[in-house]
Amino acid sequence: MNQKRLIVATLAGLFFGLVCFALASQSPGGLPAPIAWQIIASRTLIGFALGISCFKMHHWAIRGIIIGGLFSLPMAFSGLMAEVPGFSPASMFSWTVGLGMVYGALIELITSVMFKARI
Repeated sequence: MNQKRLIVATLAGLFFGLVCFALASQSPGGLPAPIAWQIIASRTLIGFALGISCFKMHHWAIRGIIIGGLFSLPMAFSGLMAEVPGFSPASMFSWTVGLGMVYGALIELITSVMFKARI
């Protein structure tokens, strides 16, 4: 296991968890604390999973997109129960998974390309 990769990917996931939290807290009505922690933990978990993954795929972006999407599913299913003004449950699900895929690709970009911590 590449320890540098694990640390960089996990920290990048934490960073994007805080970014996602900041974006989500812009919504009217505030953001309950359990949802805030879930957002941060979910994105950090994407980084951790990318850091420990040993699956070699054709391109680093594909790995980030797939793992980001998979690890966003639990939060996306809980988003189906949320009532957010301006968002239907289906759009909450889609946005959560879609942004997880984007964050996964960005975490892989930072880890594999910028810090050259390859598998």
